[in-house]
Amino acid sequence: MKNADFRPFESSLPLDETLKTLQSALAGADDGELFVERRKSEALVFDDGRLRTASYDASEGFGLRAVRDEVTGYAHSTDLSPTALTRAAETARLAVGDGGGTWADGPKPTNRRLYTDEDPISGQSFPVKIETLREIDAFARDLDPRVVQVSATLAASLQEVEILRADGVTVRDVRPMTRVNVSVILEQNGRRESGSAGGGGRIGLDGLIDPTDWQAKAREALRIAVVNLEAVPAPAGVMEVALGPGWPGILLHEAIGHGLEGDFNRKGSSAFAGLMGQQIAARGVTVLDDGTIPDRRGSITVDDEGTPSQRNTLIEDGILVGFMQDRQNARLMGVEPTGNGRRESFAHAPMPRMTNTYMLGGNAEPADLVAEIKDGIYAVGFGGGQVDITNGKFVFSCTEAYRVENGKVGAPVKGATLIGDGATALKQIRALGNDMALDPGMGNCGKQGQWVPVGVGQPTVLMDGLTVGGAAT
Repeated sequence: MKNADFRPFESSLPLDETLKTLQSALAGADDGELFVERRKSEALVFDDGRLRTASYDASEGFGLRAVRDEVTGYAHSTDLSPTALTRAAETARLAVGDGGGTWADGPKPTNRRLYTDEDPISGQSFPVKIETLREIDAFARDLDPRVVQVSATLAASLQEVEILRADGVTVRDVRPMTRVNVSVILEQNGRRESGSAGGGGRIGLDGLIDPTDWQAKAREALRIAVVNLEAVPAPAGVMEVALGPGWPGILLHEAIGHGLEGDFNRKGSSAFAGLMGQQIAARGVTVLDDGTIPDRRGSITVDDEGTPSQRNTLIEDGILVGFMQDRQNARLMGVEPTGNGRRESFAHAPMPRMTNTYMLGGNAEPADLVAEIKDGIYAVGFGGGQVDITNGKFVFSCTEAYRVENGKVGAPVKGATLIGDGATALKQIRALGNDMALDPGMGNCGKQGQWVPVGVGQPTVLMDGLTVGGAAT
Protein backbone atom coordinates (compact mmCIF):
# COMPACT_ATOMS: atom_id res chain seq x y z
CA MET A 1 0.00 0.00 0.00
CA LYS A 2 1.35 3.39 -0.97
CA ASN A 3 1.59 5.87 1.87
CA ALA A 4 -0.40 9.13 1.68
CA ASP A 5 2.06 11.82 0.68
CA PHE A 6 3.54 14.09 3.32
CA ARG A 7 3.48 17.57 1.76
CA PRO A 8 4.16 20.08 4.55
CA PHE A 9 4.74 23.01 2.16
CA GLU A 10 1.28 22.58 0.71
CA SER A 11 -0.51 22.48 4.06
CA SER A 12 0.90 23.39 7.46
CA LEU A 13 3.87 25.46 6.24
CA PRO A 14 2.81 27.44 3.12
CA LEU A 15 5.79 27.50 0.77
CA ASP A 16 5.96 31.25 -0.01
CA GLU A 17 5.75 32.32 3.62
CA THR A 18 8.08 29.54 4.77
CA LEU A 19 10.69 30.42 2.16
CA LYS A 20 10.71 34.09 3.23
CA THR A 21 11.25 33.08 6.86
CA LEU A 22 14.05 30.70 5.90
CA GLN A 23 15.76 33.29 3.72
CA SER A 24 15.62 35.80 6.55
CA ALA A 25 17.20 33.29 8.93
CA LEU A 26 20.00 32.44 6.49
CA ALA A 27 20.83 35.90 5.17
CA GLY A 28 24.62 36.26 5.41
CA ALA A 29 25.14 32.58 6.29
CA ASP A 30 27.32 30.06 4.48
CA ASP A 31 24.73 27.31 4.40
CA GLY A 32 21.59 25.97 5.98
CA GLU A 33 18.21 24.42 5.32
CA LEU A 34 14.80 23.58 6.70
CA PHE A 35 14.39 19.85 7.33
CA VAL A 36 10.80 18.66 7.81
CA GLU A 37 10.02 15.09 8.84
CA ARG A 38 7.14 12.73 9.49
CA ARG A 39 7.92 9.34 10.98
CA LYS A 40 5.95 6.37 12.22
CA SER A 41 7.13 3.04 13.55
CA GLU A 42 5.69 -0.23 14.82
CA ALA A 43 7.35 -3.00 16.80
CA LEU A 44 5.85 -6.33 17.86
CA VAL A 45 7.65 -8.70 20.25
CA PHE A 46 6.41 -12.26 20.74
CA ASP A 47 8.21 -13.72 23.75
CA ASP A 48 7.76 -16.92 25.73
CA GLY A 49 4.67 -17.97 23.80
CA ARG A 50 2.71 -14.74 23.89
CA LEU A 51 2.66 -11.21 22.51
CA ARG A 52 4.79 -9.32 24.98
CA THR A 53 4.96 -5.87 23.36
CA ALA A 54 3.01 -4.06 20.67
CA SER A 55 4.10 -0.46 20.19
CA TYR A 56 3.29 2.23 17.66
CA ASP A 57 4.89 5.66 17.55
CA ALA A 58 4.29 8.65 15.30
CA SER A 59 6.00 12.03 15.20
CA GLU A 60 6.53 15.02 12.98
CA GLY A 61 8.47 18.23 13.20
CA PHE A 62 11.07 20.48 11.63
CA GLY A 63 14.67 21.48 12.21
CA LEU A 64 16.08 24.79 10.94
CA ARG A 65 19.85 25.11 10.59
CA ALA A 66 22.00 28.16 9.92
CA VAL A 67 25.76 27.70 9.36
CA ARG A 68 28.45 30.37 9.47
CA ASP A 69 32.09 29.21 9.37
CA GLU A 70 32.39 26.54 12.09
CA VAL A 71 29.34 27.72 14.02
CA THR A 72 25.95 26.08 13.64
CA GLY A 73 22.66 27.47 14.89
CA TYR A 74 19.90 24.89 15.18
CA ALA A 75 16.31 25.06 16.35
CA HIS A 76 13.57 22.46 16.08
CA SER A 77 9.91 22.02 16.93
CA THR A 78 7.10 19.49 16.76
CA ASP A 79 4.74 22.33 15.89
CA LEU A 80 4.50 22.62 12.11
CA SER A 81 3.24 26.19 12.06
CA PRO A 82 4.51 29.54 10.72
CA THR A 83 4.63 30.88 14.27
CA ALA A 84 6.89 28.11 15.50
CA LEU A 85 9.05 28.46 12.39
CA THR A 86 9.50 32.19 13.02
CA ARG A 87 10.68 31.53 16.58
CA ALA A 88 13.07 28.85 15.33
CA ALA A 89 14.45 31.20 12.68
CA GLU A 90 15.22 33.83 15.29
CA THR A 91 17.14 31.27 17.36
CA ALA A 92 19.11 29.72 14.49
CA ARG A 93 19.89 33.21 13.19
CA LEU A 94 22.08 33.86 16.24
CA ALA A 95 24.82 31.70 14.69
CA VAL A 96 25.00 33.98 11.65
CA GLY A 97 25.60 37.17 13.63
CA ASP A 98 26.40 40.10 11.35
CA GLY A 99 26.60 37.80 8.35
CA GLY A 100 29.32 38.10 5.76
CA GLY A 101 29.23 34.46 4.75
CA THR A 102 29.63 33.10 1.23
CA TRP A 103 26.54 31.11 0.33
CA ALA A 104 27.36 27.56 -0.77
CA ASP A 105 25.94 26.04 -3.95
CA GLY A 106 23.10 23.64 -3.32
CA PRO A 107 23.27 19.85 -3.74
CA LYS A 108 23.03 18.44 -7.24
CA PRO A 109 19.58 17.01 -8.02
CA THR A 110 18.91 13.33 -8.61
CA ASN A 111 16.03 11.28 -9.99
CA ARG A 112 17.42 8.05 -8.59
CA ARG A 113 15.29 5.89 -6.30
CA LEU A 114 17.04 3.21 -4.23
CA TYR A 115 14.02 1.72 -2.46
CA THR A 116 10.25 1.53 -2.48
CA ASP A 117 8.12 4.38 -1.12
CA GLU A 118 5.34 2.08 0.05
CA ASP A 119 4.31 2.02 3.70
CA PRO A 120 5.63 -1.21 5.26
CA ILE A 121 3.43 -0.84 8.35
CA SER A 122 0.05 -0.78 6.61
CA GLY A 123 1.22 -3.17 3.90
CA GLN A 124 0.29 -6.13 6.12
CA SER A 125 -2.62 -6.44 8.55
CA PHE A 126 -2.05 -6.65 12.29
CA PRO A 127 -3.51 -10.20 12.55
CA VAL A 128 -1.14 -11.42 9.82
CA LYS A 129 1.84 -10.03 11.71
CA ILE A 130 0.76 -11.63 14.99
CA GLU A 131 0.15 -14.98 13.31
CA THR A 132 3.59 -14.82 11.67
CA LEU A 133 5.25 -14.29 15.06
CA ARG A 134 3.22 -17.15 16.51
CA GLU A 135 4.34 -19.42 13.68
CA ILE A 136 7.98 -18.42 14.22
CA ASP A 137 7.68 -19.31 17.90
CA ALA A 138 6.15 -22.71 17.17
CA PHE A 139 8.62 -23.51 14.39
CA ALA A 140 11.67 -22.68 16.53
CA ARG A 141 10.41 -24.82 19.40
CA ASP A 142 9.84 -27.76 17.08
CA LEU A 143 13.39 -27.56 15.73
CA ASP A 144 15.00 -28.88 18.91
CA PRO A 145 13.54 -30.26 22.17
CA ARG A 146 16.19 -28.33 24.11
CA VAL A 147 14.61 -24.99 23.17
CA VAL A 148 13.21 -23.43 26.35
CA GLN A 149 12.54 -19.90 25.17
CA VAL A 150 11.89 -18.14 21.86
CA SER A 151 11.68 -14.42 21.17
CA ALA A 152 10.56 -13.11 17.78
CA THR A 153 10.47 -9.45 16.81
CA LEU A 154 8.91 -7.75 13.83
CA ALA A 155 9.63 -4.05 13.30
CA ALA A 156 8.71 -1.60 10.56
CA SER A 157 8.99 2.14 10.11
CA LEU A 158 8.48 4.87 7.53
CA GLN A 159 10.37 8.15 7.51
CA GLU A 160 9.33 10.93 5.13
CA VAL A 161 11.51 14.01 4.78
CA GLU A 162 11.35 17.19 2.77
CA ILE A 163 14.24 19.65 2.69
CA LEU A 164 13.86 23.29 1.68
CA ARG A 165 16.83 25.49 0.82
CA ALA A 166 17.00 29.26 0.63
CA ASP A 167 16.92 29.22 -3.19
CA GLY A 168 13.48 27.60 -3.08
CA VAL A 169 14.68 24.14 -4.12
CA THR A 170 13.04 21.25 -2.29
CA VAL A 171 14.30 17.69 -1.97
CA ARG A 172 12.04 14.84 -0.88
CA ASP A 173 12.75 11.28 0.26
CA VAL A 174 10.53 8.48 1.60
CA ARG A 175 12.45 5.85 3.56
CA PRO A 176 10.95 2.53 4.61
CA MET A 177 12.65 0.12 7.02
CA THR A 178 11.76 -3.41 8.13
CA ARG A 179 13.38 -6.12 10.19
CA VAL A 180 12.61 -9.56 11.64
CA ASN A 181 14.71 -11.03 14.46
CA VAL A 182 14.60 -14.46 16.10
CA SER A 183 16.34 -15.44 19.36
CA VAL A 184 16.33 -18.82 21.08
CA ILE A 185 17.62 -20.19 24.38
CA LEU A 186 18.65 -23.83 24.69
CA GLU A 187 19.09 -25.78 27.91
CA GLN A 188 21.18 -28.91 28.28
CA ASN A 189 22.43 -30.49 31.52
CA GLY A 190 21.63 -27.33 33.44
CA ARG A 191 23.54 -25.07 31.02
CA ARG A 192 21.71 -22.43 29.03
CA GLU A 193 23.00 -20.68 25.89
CA SER A 194 21.39 -18.35 23.38
CA GLY A 195 21.57 -17.61 19.70
CA SER A 196 19.96 -14.98 17.53
CA ALA A 197 19.63 -14.09 13.87
CA GLY A 198 17.78 -11.42 11.97
CA GLY A 199 17.86 -8.79 9.31
CA GLY A 200 15.91 -6.69 6.86
CA GLY A 201 16.38 -3.47 4.96
CA ARG A 202 14.54 -0.71 3.12
CA ILE A 203 11.94 -3.14 1.85
CA GLY A 204 8.35 -4.13 2.51
CA LEU A 205 7.34 -6.83 4.96
CA ASP A 206 6.17 -9.31 2.30
CA GLY A 207 9.53 -10.99 1.89
CA LEU A 208 10.31 -11.05 5.61
CA ILE A 209 7.05 -12.72 6.65
CA ASP A 210 7.48 -15.39 3.97
CA PRO A 211 8.20 -18.67 5.81
CA THR A 212 11.24 -19.28 3.62
CA ASP A 213 12.87 -16.16 5.09
CA TRP A 214 12.00 -16.44 8.78
CA GLN A 215 12.54 -20.19 8.93
CA ALA A 216 16.13 -19.61 7.78
CA LYS A 217 16.55 -17.03 10.55
CA ALA A 218 15.16 -19.44 13.15
CA ARG A 219 17.50 -22.22 12.02
CA GLU A 220 20.48 -19.86 12.15
CA ALA A 221 19.58 -18.72 15.68
CA LEU A 222 19.33 -22.36 16.75
CA ARG A 223 22.66 -23.21 15.10
CA ILE A 224 24.44 -20.46 17.03
CA ALA A 225 22.86 -21.55 20.32
CA VAL A 226 23.96 -25.15 19.71
CA VAL A 227 27.51 -23.94 19.00
CA ASN A 228 27.51 -21.98 22.25
CA LEU A 229 26.36 -25.04 24.21
CA GLU A 230 29.53 -26.79 23.07
CA ALA A 231 31.87 -23.83 23.64
CA VAL A 232 34.88 -24.00 25.93
CA PRO A 233 36.63 -21.06 27.62
CA ALA A 234 38.49 -18.86 25.15
CA PRO A 235 42.29 -18.67 25.18
CA ALA A 236 44.11 -15.42 25.87
CA GLY A 237 47.15 -13.85 24.29
CA VAL A 238 48.49 -12.36 21.07
CA MET A 239 47.62 -14.64 18.18
CA GLU A 240 46.53 -14.91 14.58
CA VAL A 241 42.86 -14.16 13.93
CA ALA A 242 40.63 -14.88 10.97
CA LEU A 243 37.46 -12.80 10.78
CA GLY A 244 34.47 -14.24 8.92
CA PRO A 245 32.64 -12.45 6.08
CA GLY A 246 29.65 -10.13 6.42
CA TRP A 247 28.63 -9.00 9.90
CA PRO A 248 32.19 -9.11 11.37
CA GLY A 249 32.63 -5.95 9.28
CA ILE A 250 31.18 -4.21 12.34
CA LEU A 251 34.74 -4.20 13.66
CA LEU A 252 35.83 -2.35 10.49
CA HIS A 253 32.93 0.08 10.93
CA GLU A 254 33.76 0.95 14.52
CA ALA A 255 37.53 0.71 14.71
CA ILE A 256 38.25 2.34 11.35
CA GLY A 257 35.10 3.85 9.86
CA HIS A 258 34.47 6.49 12.50
CA GLY A 259 38.07 7.61 12.19
CA LEU A 260 37.45 8.37 8.50
CA GLU A 261 34.55 10.75 9.11
CA GLY A 262 35.31 14.32 8.09
CA ASP A 263 34.63 16.14 11.34
CA PHE A 264 37.08 14.08 13.38
CA ASN A 265 39.80 14.66 10.77
CA ARG A 266 39.13 18.37 10.35
CA LYS A 267 39.48 18.79 14.11
CA GLY A 268 42.57 16.58 14.24
CA SER A 269 41.03 14.17 16.75
CA SER A 270 41.11 11.08 14.51
CA ALA A 271 43.97 8.59 14.51
CA PHE A 272 44.01 9.10 10.71
CA ALA A 273 44.18 12.91 10.74
CA GLY A 274 46.91 14.29 8.46
CA LEU A 275 47.51 10.96 6.72
CA MET A 276 45.73 11.61 3.43
CA GLY A 277 47.66 9.99 0.56
CA GLN A 278 49.70 7.80 2.88
CA GLN A 279 49.63 4.05 3.29
CA ILE A 280 47.55 3.27 6.35
CA ALA A 281 46.66 -0.36 5.57
CA ALA A 282 48.23 -3.43 4.06
CA ARG A 283 48.44 -3.55 0.27
CA GLY A 284 45.31 -4.99 -1.25
CA VAL A 285 43.00 -3.44 1.35
CA THR A 286 40.28 -1.28 -0.21
CA VAL A 287 37.49 0.16 1.93
CA LEU A 288 34.36 1.90 0.64
CA ASP A 289 31.34 3.65 2.07
CA ASP A 290 28.45 3.20 -0.34
CA GLY A 291 25.01 4.65 0.25
CA THR A 292 23.78 3.72 -3.23
CA ILE A 293 23.15 -0.03 -2.83
CA PRO A 294 19.43 -0.64 -3.49
CA ASP A 295 17.26 -1.70 -0.55
CA ARG A 296 20.11 -1.89 1.96
CA ARG A 297 19.63 -0.79 5.56
CA GLY A 298 22.33 1.88 5.38
CA SER A 299 21.39 3.22 1.95
CA ILE A 300 19.86 6.66 1.38
CA THR A 301 18.70 8.15 -1.91
CA VAL A 302 19.77 11.55 -0.57
CA ASP A 303 21.36 12.39 2.75
CA ASP A 304 19.72 14.63 5.34
CA GLU A 305 21.09 17.76 3.68
CA GLY A 306 19.72 16.79 0.25
CA THR A 307 23.02 15.58 -1.25
CA PRO A 308 22.65 12.40 -3.32
CA SER A 309 24.40 9.43 -1.76
CA GLN A 310 27.59 8.20 -3.38
CA ARG A 311 29.95 5.25 -3.61
CA ASN A 312 32.97 6.71 -1.83
CA THR A 313 36.39 5.05 -1.78
CA LEU A 314 38.09 5.69 1.56
CA ILE A 315 41.14 3.40 1.35
CA GLU A 316 42.47 2.13 -1.97
CA ASP A 317 45.11 -0.59 -2.05
CA GLY A 318 46.13 0.44 1.46
CA ILE A 319 46.32 4.20 0.68
CA LEU A 320 44.04 6.70 2.43
CA VAL A 321 42.22 8.52 -0.38
CA GLY A 322 39.06 10.00 1.09
CA PHE A 323 36.92 10.91 4.07
CA MET A 324 33.14 10.88 4.54
CA GLN A 325 31.80 14.43 4.45
CA ASP A 326 28.73 16.46 5.17
CA ARG A 327 28.39 19.94 3.64
CA GLN A 328 29.87 21.97 6.49
CA ASN A 329 33.00 19.89 7.00
CA ALA A 330 33.52 19.51 3.26
CA ARG A 331 33.45 23.29 2.80
CA LEU A 332 35.84 23.89 5.69
CA MET A 333 38.24 21.22 4.36
CA GLY A 334 38.02 22.46 0.75
CA VAL A 335 36.52 19.28 -0.69
CA GLU A 336 33.15 18.17 -2.06
CA PRO A 337 30.34 16.72 0.08
CA THR A 338 30.08 12.94 -0.23
CA GLY A 339 26.43 12.40 0.69
CA ASN A 340 27.20 11.45 4.30
CA GLY A 341 25.38 14.26 6.12
CA ARG A 342 22.99 12.32 8.35
CA ARG A 343 20.82 13.01 11.38
CA GLU A 344 18.67 10.85 13.63
CA SER A 345 15.61 13.05 13.27
CA PHE A 346 14.37 16.62 12.84
CA ALA A 347 15.52 17.28 16.42
CA HIS A 348 19.18 16.79 15.47
CA ALA A 349 21.67 18.67 13.29
CA PRO A 350 23.41 16.62 10.57
CA MET A 351 27.01 15.45 10.80
CA PRO A 352 29.27 13.09 8.82
CA ARG A 353 28.05 9.51 9.26
CA MET A 354 28.61 6.18 7.58
CA THR A 355 26.06 4.44 5.33
CA ASN A 356 27.17 0.95 4.14
CA THR A 357 30.86 0.58 4.96
CA TYR A 358 32.73 -2.46 3.71
CA MET A 359 36.06 -3.91 2.60
CA LEU A 360 36.42 -5.40 -0.87
CA GLY A 361 37.40 -9.02 -1.25
CA GLY A 362 40.67 -10.57 -2.41
CA ASN A 363 41.54 -13.72 -4.31
CA ALA A 364 42.12 -16.29 -1.57
CA GLU A 365 39.85 -19.19 -0.75
CA PRO A 366 38.44 -18.64 2.78
CA ALA A 367 39.28 -22.18 3.89
CA ASP A 368 42.91 -21.65 2.83
CA LEU A 369 43.16 -18.56 5.04
CA VAL A 370 41.91 -20.40 8.10
CA ALA A 371 44.30 -23.25 7.30
CA GLU A 372 47.24 -20.82 7.53
CA ILE A 373 46.59 -20.17 11.22
CA LYS A 374 49.12 -21.90 13.47
CA ASP A 375 47.74 -20.66 16.78
CA GLY A 376 44.68 -18.45 16.88
CA ILE A 377 40.93 -18.17 16.53
CA TYR A 378 38.35 -17.90 13.76
CA ALA A 379 35.77 -15.24 14.72
CA VAL A 380 32.48 -15.50 12.85
CA GLY A 381 30.05 -13.40 14.92
CA PHE A 382 30.35 -10.24 17.00
CA GLY A 383 28.34 -8.58 19.72
CA GLY A 384 29.00 -5.28 21.44
CA GLY A 385 32.23 -3.33 21.52
CA GLN A 386 33.91 -0.10 22.55
CA VAL A 387 36.12 2.21 20.47
CA ASP A 388 38.13 5.33 21.24
CA ILE A 389 38.03 7.49 18.08
CA THR A 390 41.13 9.49 19.01
CA ASN A 391 43.45 6.49 18.94
CA GLY A 392 41.30 3.80 17.31
CA LYS A 393 41.65 1.39 20.24
CA PHE A 394 38.86 -1.18 20.32
CA VAL A 395 37.50 -4.05 22.40
CA PHE A 396 34.93 -6.36 20.75
CA SER A 397 33.21 -9.44 22.11
CA CYS A 398 32.76 -12.50 19.90
CA THR A 399 29.38 -14.26 19.83
CA GLU A 400 30.70 -17.13 17.71
CA ALA A 401 34.36 -18.08 17.48
CA TYR A 402 36.49 -21.22 17.14
CA ARG A 403 39.94 -22.28 18.29
CA VAL A 404 42.36 -22.94 15.42
CA GLU A 405 45.64 -24.83 15.87
CA ASN A 406 47.96 -25.89 13.07
CA GLY A 407 45.32 -25.02 10.48
CA LYS A 408 42.61 -27.17 12.06
CA VAL A 409 39.36 -25.64 13.28
CA GLY A 410 38.66 -26.99 16.75
CA ALA A 411 36.10 -26.39 19.46
CA PRO A 412 33.99 -23.25 19.67
CA VAL A 413 35.15 -20.83 22.35
CA LYS A 414 33.15 -18.69 24.73
CA GLY A 415 34.08 -15.32 26.20
CA ALA A 416 36.56 -14.29 23.50
CA THR A 417 37.26 -10.58 22.99
CA LEU A 418 39.40 -8.93 20.35
CA ILE A 419 41.60 -6.06 21.51
CA GLY A 420 43.66 -3.72 19.36
CA ASP A 421 43.64 -0.42 17.51
CA GLY A 422 42.31 0.27 14.04
CA ALA A 423 45.45 1.84 12.58
CA THR A 424 47.64 -1.09 13.60
CA ALA A 425 45.05 -3.72 12.71
CA LEU A 426 44.79 -2.39 9.15
CA LYS A 427 48.50 -2.97 8.61
CA GLN A 428 48.37 -6.45 10.12
CA ILE A 429 45.96 -7.79 7.49
CA ARG A 430 47.77 -10.68 5.80
CA ALA A 431 45.25 -11.88 3.25
CA LEU A 432 41.69 -11.39 2.03
CA GLY A 433 39.17 -14.01 0.98
CA ASN A 434 37.14 -13.98 -2.23
CA ASP A 435 33.85 -14.15 -0.27
CA MET A 436 33.01 -10.50 0.43
CA ALA A 437 29.49 -10.27 1.87
CA LEU A 438 27.30 -7.59 3.39
CA ASP A 439 25.57 -8.10 6.72
CA PRO A 440 21.92 -9.26 6.74
CA GLY A 441 20.62 -5.79 7.62
CA MET A 442 20.71 -5.24 11.36
CA GLY A 443 23.22 -2.47 12.11
CA ASN A 444 22.68 0.75 14.07
CA CYS A 445 25.40 3.32 14.62
CA GLY A 446 25.69 5.74 17.51
CA LYS A 447 27.58 9.03 17.45
CA GLN A 448 27.23 11.99 19.80
CA GLY A 449 23.91 10.64 21.02
CA GLN A 450 22.43 10.14 17.56
CA TRP A 451 21.50 6.74 16.10
CA VAL A 452 21.14 5.94 12.41
CA PRO A 453 20.78 2.65 10.49
CA VAL A 454 23.93 1.41 8.75
CA GLY A 455 25.32 -1.57 6.86
CA VAL A 456 28.70 -3.29 7.11
CA GLY A 457 30.56 -5.96 5.17
CA GLN A 458 33.86 -7.63 4.43
CA PRO A 459 35.41 -10.86 3.14
CA THR A 460 37.17 -13.40 5.31
CA VAL A 461 40.18 -11.50 6.70
CA LEU A 462 43.38 -13.05 8.06
CA MET A 463 45.25 -10.85 10.55
CA ASP A 464 48.49 -11.18 12.48
CA GLY A 465 49.21 -10.23 16.05
CA LEU A 466 45.77 -9.36 17.43
CA THR A 467 45.25 -9.57 21.19
CA VAL A 468 42.60 -12.07 22.21
CA GLY A 469 41.14 -11.67 25.66
CA GLY A 470 39.64 -14.72 27.33
CA ALA A 471 40.42 -17.28 29.97
CA ALA A 472 44.12 -18.00 30.23
CA THR A 473 45.09 -21.54 29.32
